[in-house]
Amino acid sequence: MPILAVASALTMDSKSPIRSWQDELMRIESVMAGRITVPLHRPFVTAVRRTDHAESVLVQVRDADGRCGWGEAAHNPRVTGETSAGVIAAIDAGLRDAVLGREPLDLAGTCRAIASAVHGNTSAKAALDVAVHDLAARQLGVPLRVLLGGTRSTISTDVTLSIGDPDVLGEEAARRRSEGFDVLKVKLDGHDDLQRLRAIRDGAGPGVRMRVDANQAWTPQEAIRLITAMEDEDLPVELVEQPVPASDLRGLARVTQQVMTPILADESVRTASDVIEIARLGAADLVNLKLAKCGGLGPARAFLSVAEACGLGVVIGSMLESHVACGAAAHLAATCDYVPDLDPPYLLRHSPVAGGIRTDGPSIVLPDTPGSGIERLADAG
Repeated sequence: MPILAVASALTMDSKSPIRSWQDELMRIESVMAGRITVPLHRPFVTAVRRTDHAESVLVQVRDADGRCGWGEAAHNPRVTGETSAGVIAAIDAGLRDAVLGREPLDLAGTCRAIASAVHGNTSAKAALDVAVHDLAARQLGVPLRVLLGGTRSTISTDVTLSIGDPDVLGEEAARRRSEGFDVLKVKLDGHDDLQRLRAIRDGAGPGVRMRVDANQAWTPQEAIRLITAMEDEDLPVELVEQPVPASDLRGLARVTQQVMTPILADESVRTASDVIEIARLGAADLVNLKLAKCGGLGPARAFLSVAEACGLGVVIGSMLESHVACGAAAHLAATCDYVPDLDPPYLLRHSPVAGGIRTDGPSIVLPDTPGSGIERLADAG
């Protein structure tokens, strides 16, 4: 029986060993949240924004025995509609009270309480949801990936190249290839896109694969024209992400049906219901699951089940977030043969926490210690 099922069964039985053994020590007794800002190695530039740092909110839940679970609200007003101040306000307005006094091992009940505590605020919910899952895994003494049903301890990811001049992109592609990355995610914005892709291909050399992310920058007509040109030139593009505005599902379907390259829906899909609509319209070949969009690991499992039932591929993606949120997504990606797009650790100058995931070339290495493996906040500087 999967760990999650065991935990659920035990917490439902009032005579179970887990409920009777040091019961009060198992309950959540505090929830803390604080803003963090982590500088990037170089500016991150997409069709919708430019930034030189990652800003988010870290959340820590603690039981009476001193065990801590960690989560992160990686927000973006253009994606989740949230800010750091809004995340903290949502936690203060209802999310904290939704989990205080609850047993982390009652994951189903606690996830429902988080989901219903406030409207929207998906990144705030995701941070608390992940922190509770982390604490539950620590109480069971297993890595987070094992709690979720995974066995792999490493996954491989792509790495992102921001929008830039073709010559600069060619040089960066060569550098990333020398670091072992065979898959490059390329941000485009509708200007010199084909020239940029050619420069990246030439800089990276034979065998490179590219994933294009337009971040909603094209019209359906532009998307069809540009993707067809990529195909005609035999550029090594294995998928195109969100080529058109998120609300234009019919336009997205038109693109999907008129090109050969697989299309990935990102901003267009947040919930399991969105997955069903994407499938009904034939609007994409794959869907991008981000914990901050769907609300955490609990909703993510429903999302994944629906995507599988609809025959859609899944990419496990990330926001511009730290090792905390990206680590949770990596533990989820280790549960099945999903496509990981989890490169923020390679973009940040440092991790805000000690412990957790680490990188080895293009591989993300998951810890074997209980939960997420995060030990504490990193030392300043």
